[in-house]
Amino acid sequence: MLWIIAAILSAVFAGLTSILAKCGIKKTDSDLATAIRTIVVLIFSWVMVFVVGSQGTIVEIQPKSLIFLILSGLATGASWICYFKALSMGDINKVVPIDKSSTILTVLLAIICFGETSNLVFKLIATVILALGIFLMVEKKKTEGQAKGRSWMIYAVLSAVFAALTSILAKVGISGVESNLGTAIRTCVVLVMAWGIVFARGKQKQLLLLDKKELLFISLSGIATGASWLCYYYAIGHGLVSVVVPIDKLSIIVTVAFSYFVFKEKLSKKSFLGLCLMVAGTLLMAFFK
Repeated sequence: MLWIIAAILSAVFAGLTSILAKCGIKKTDSDLATAIRTIVVLIFSWVMVFVVGSQGTIVEIQPKSLIFLILSGLATGASWICYFKALSMGDINKVVPIDKSSTILTVLLAIICFGETSNLVFKLIATVILALGIFLMVEKKKTEGQAKGRSWMIYAVLSAVFAALTSILAKVGISGVESNLGTAIRTCVVLVMAWGIVFARGKQKQLLLLDKKELLFISLSGIATGASWLCYYYAIGHGLVSVVVPIDKLSIIVTVAFSYFVFKEKLSKKSFLGLCLMVAGTLLMAFFK
């Protein structure tokens, strides 16, 4: 089943995105970094549109699909802004699990909105296991250098809420639309939103002060995001949202592994148990699709 392979690849690229982005926002403002990354993703996504030759079908998109693609883009932009703000303030191993809690809301919305009720009992059990795993990971002890306070948590929670809305809105939006083209259209919306915030807050002046090394990591993060999106939206366009989303969230394994080697962020026994529960819940949901 090609859509499951696409979902797995989406998880790998998404995991790399978090690490590369963290490397690129040590000095760079998170809003500015988000806007720059969006340019890279936009170029990447439109290149793929022309590669598959779907640019000619843009005039065939129905108004309803276009509206939902735009709404999905707005939700994505809001999720990105909150997510990278949280990453700039907190520990990756705390921010990422909260962001992944969007899985729970997405699964519930998929069941309600799309009637994905096959093996409902197992899906609900898996969702409970996921929730417990997320709770255990978020309770990890503080690490050196972590931002004080709980502001990062608010941004992480908002990121999860908007991410869940993104998946549901996109599922409706890409109905009858080639997935690469749908991704490109959504990215245009995110670009306008991201740069609008940069200019509204007067942060465009910081472009001249960008660290070249961080700019490279931000660009690489954008490429990883583009690859993840292309795989992800192909998967939800051809498969079950309630299965694709949990598989995509396995990106946390990639993120945790790299954060250990790159940022020396070690997991406590409690957090490791939480990670295992998240993986178990995800695999259970995927198996009983």
